[in-house]
Amino acid sequence: MLLRNILFGSLLALTVIAPTWSHAAETTALYGDSTLVVRDRFSDEIVGSGPDLVFIPGLASSRATWKATADRLKAHYRLHLIQLAGFAGEPVRGNASGDFLVPTAEAIDAYLVEQHLTPATVIGHSLGGTTALYLAEHHGDHLKKILVVDALPFFAMTMMGPAATVDGVKPYADRIRASTQSAPNADQMIAHLVTAPADRAMVVDWGKASDPGAVNRAIADDMTLDLRPGLMSIAVPMTLLYPDNAPNGAPKDMANTAYQAAFAPVPHKTLIRIDNSMHFIMLDQPAQFDAALDAFLKN
Repeated sequence: MLLRNILFGSLLALTVIAPTWSHAAETTALYGDSTLVVRDRFSDEIVGSGPDLVFIPGLASSRATWKATADRLKAHYRLHLIQLAGFAGEPVRGNASGDFLVPTAEAIDAYLVEQHLTPATVIGHSLGGTTALYLAEHHGDHLKKILVVDALPFFAMTMMGPAATVDGVKPYADRIRASTQSAPNADQMIAHLVTAPADRAMVVDWGKASDPGAVNRAIADDMTLDLRPGLMSIAVPMTLLYPDNAPNGAPKDMANTAYQAAFAPVPHKTLIRIDNSMHFIMLDQPAQFDAALDAFLKN
């Protein structure tokens, strides 16, 4: 129950900070020497040279999620730093209405094919990890391998446990989809996502710069997208990094049980617990994250 409360509180935190979105949003790049490709549902900042790697950030998050990783890898890889339309100051464009998650995933897949990036190596955090899982199930022939950073195959499990169903969570998801209301104590909730105060402030700022409608519809989509039935069909290798949530007071064996059970049907998987971390593993424990990512890339 503790782990489920932590995970659901993380999602709620990103819900409640979004309604202060500024309409002065614009697509921005992290590097002066990069190429910026803007599409209807996302943008891609391309930097570096070498084999291609695709990075997808999470809910209401910026491509800056991967900034330290990109700084380290861009001399050896060509990095594709995705940012989803409507998140963290990215103009909402094609995500201004309707479904969010699946159409965006399909748009990313079409882009990978168009740009001859297949079979692609995809690294996704949170909602980006869900996107990677979706691609692995529906377009596995377009992928080489995926690294999922703290995502579940059915987010409603954080509310209802392993017995969660789409029908059971749909009424709550529908309320979130229709809501633009904020709630108090967002900063306290973000404290359950990331450890360092400066990183917390950065994540809060990303949420404030996100379009509330896009965030709410993305959450509702995530809550009602059940990828569990297709896990056993994933043919590409998958590595999952998951936090122990020890800074939130969770016992290590609780995290092991939850994530290992959730991904048990995946045939070709490596599960790695990152100790003393919360949801933003790459910010909380950069050295452990780097080591796991390097091992993933070498295999």
